[in-house]
Amino acid sequence: MNVILSESFTSAGSLPLASIPSPSVSYLQLGPFRIHFYALCILAGIIVCLWLSARRWAQVGGTRERVYDVAMWAIPAGIIGARAYHVLITDPGSYFGPNVSDPWAFLKIWEGGIGIMGAVSVGALGAWIACRRYQINYAAFADAVAPGIILAQAFGRWGNWFNQELFGKPTTLPWGLEISQSSGNFPAQYPAGTLFHPTFLYESLWNLVGAFLLIFLGNRFLKRGQTFWLYVLYYGIGRFFIEVFLRIDTSETLLGLRVHVWTSGALIVLGLIGFVAAGIRARAKAAAGIAEAPVQGPSVQHTPNSEKTVAQDSDEVSNQGKETLEESRISEKKVTEEKKATKDKEPGTHEEPADRVQTGDKQDKAPEIPWKKSKS
Repeated sequence: MNVILSESFTSAGSLPLASIPSPSVSYLQLGPFRIHFYALCILAGIIVCLWLSARRWAQVGGTRERVYDVAMWAIPAGIIGARAYHVLITDPGSYFGPNVSDPWAFLKIWEGGIGIMGAVSVGALGAWIACRRYQINYAAFADAVAPGIILAQAFGRWGNWFNQELFGKPTTLPWGLEISQSSGNFPAQYPAGTLFHPTFLYESLWNLVGAFLLIFLGNRFLKRGQTFWLYVLYYGIGRFFIEVFLRIDTSETLLGLRVHVWTSGALIVLGLIGFVAAGIRARAKAAAGIAEAPVQGPSVQHTPNSEKTVAQDSDEVSNQGKETLEESRISEKKVTEEKKATKDKEPGTHEEPADRVQTGDKQDKAPEIPWKKSKS
């Protein structure tokens, strides 16, 4: 992204301002299919999130495949939650009421309108269901995927840039964002050429820093469950300040404040409580000498160098037992043969002719040697 000189002017002065241009297109048209860049940004975020989460899950003793199993539940749930948040909380007036021309518009997600807070909340519920299904420790899993989630959000925010939406207040800063006056999102109360705070860029950078911070602290200092709650707290703080001081797009209000201010504030409170509670729980377990539960159930065991199921381990133990028994039989046979060979080599001993060997209740008798008889 290049910073260029804009020919726009503001009432504050007549000098040209450096600015960030907005893309002139927001989608690709491939025959009958229209692919929005916003969707590509979200897809890129999901791919990066899965890659990082699978890597981190394997590092703590899980299997990479389980991350994709949980994602099959979490991603659809997150999409439903994202759309529901936008329709029910962000902009319900556009979908419900007597003046709505299309009563099914709330289902048309391809026309835009999703909310990340709903995506994370309902997606977490889907992940919880999957973790119970696959016998995965939910707290450990949440810690592993938290950096990937906030990194995915950093990618997804660039979709707002392509759509020329969700920008902030007017600014004269050299990184002000250009918004086309022909765009339906340009605020009518401002003159043409007005530059706006690029809130998409602020939040993307905030999330990018957060991903590295969660990885660093989680690997060195945090207890089980704290990495995820720190993510909730961290994201809530960043979103709160952007909503309070910068955002000007249409939103429902509650007690004079944008509804997103209340939801981001709730994230801060919830994240702080969860973070402290996870730390207290971990210290209590350590004081009682209770070890943390395995990250996965007994059906799957994993080490960094191998991934084996319990059934495979049982088969290996059984095969090893069979091999040990066979080796024991061979060893006994060798010992018997060696004893027999040693006995045959002793002086004064020889094999009894076959016709004189007695069987049954009587034992075989060796030939009597007169001079070895004891005297009475």
